[in-house]
Amino acid sequence: MHLQLTSDSRKLSGRISVTGSKSESNRLLILQALFPELRIENLSNSDDTRVLQKALASSEGVIDIHHAGTAMRFLTAYFASNEGREVVLTGSERMQERPIAILVDALRELGADISYEKNKGFPPLRIKGKKLSKNEVTIKANISSQYISALMLIAASLPEGLKIHLEGKVTSVPYIEMTLQLLRKCGISGSFQNNEISIAPVSSVPEKEITVESDWSSASYFYSLAALSESAEISLSSYRAESLQGDRSVVEIYEKLGVKTTFLDGEIRLEKVKTELPKKMELDLSNSPDLAQTIAVTCFGLGIEAEMTGLHTLRIKETDRLQALKNELEKLGGQVEITNDSLRLDPSAEIKSNISIDTYHDHRMALAFAPLALKVPLRIRDAGVVSKSFPGFWEDLSKLEISSEEIEDI
Repeated sequence: MHLQLTSDSRKLSGRISVTGSKSESNRLLILQALFPELRIENLSNSDDTRVLQKALASSEGVIDIHHAGTAMRFLTAYFASNEGREVVLTGSERMQERPIAILVDALRELGADISYEKNKGFPPLRIKGKKLSKNEVTIKANISSQYISALMLIAASLPEGLKIHLEGKVTSVPYIEMTLQLLRKCGISGSFQNNEISIAPVSSVPEKEITVESDWSSASYFYSLAALSESAEISLSSYRAESLQGDRSVVEIYEKLGVKTTFLDGEIRLEKVKTELPKKMELDLSNSPDLAQTIAVTCFGLGIEAEMTGLHTLRIKETDRLQALKNELEKLGGQVEITNDSLRLDPSAEIKSNISIDTYHDHRMALAFAPLALKVPLRIRDAGVVSKSFPGFWEDLSKLEISSEEIEDI
């Protein structure tokens, strides 16, 4: 599905309901599989969460998680500790190019039986579940935090719990903190101090219902829309000021780009306010790399230079997100320089219109570029990819008078 995006209005007004955080939902589903006493409300309706739910319910010998990177990491740890269960865990062609050796090595250190079906260090994996009796492991800290969270999620189910020693500078700390806070919400005690995470063992948890907060990554696209509009008043639910999600930092970042956030009872209101915009945005996004694409496109649309660092994990996502950003922003007229962990953007005086944006099988490419329709008509190739995290996105855009018309191959 390819879409032509246009907007007749630069004044945005509407109320949008965003489903639960994918990050919180996926963590809670693993915990619920280990501790059935838990009940979950407001689960994400994203493809990634549905794929994880289906995998956890499956009794098949081969489980295909398609493009769902979180599911690959979390299920690797889950099945490794699921005594007596043998599975082959596989995914899409791109998933089979995404490294997983660091997590596999850590699980093997705990006693797991995992082997590579094709290429060493990459899925598919053959996992023979067994009782993991060791209670200490060391893992590099400057890689995807999902490896660390995967170990944390199974930790309380191990006979002696788990101590995780982190080597080097820790990446995406808020995601580790989120995992720890969710464990505590479930009645599991743990600590994270001086590059050491310690999780205590439990045999069961108290019966409890946990409501998932809506996704701040999804909210970021509406922040971008507000920033690029002439005027905006957009209400989003359900959000809270005290959030576990690292991408809540979008509030402070977009305040500099003219978007004011008001926290109300269970929702936020975004307003475009008159402010002097910075000539350049300099940001370290090591704690919230999923915001990088959105911010880059917003800055481009506003004619603001941007320099973002802390982006090394973007190279191993659904696509190489740094290269993808460079390709598409340059099509529109920008100049972009990238390194292994940074991006520098020089915007252009004029944005080229009716450019076809390639999405590279990456939901965040489609979601991040869509707000530019407020500036110029543009086309999004393979627009259905948004279902990975935000299935209702195009319908929500129509509520803000941004039309998306299906067109032939472009």
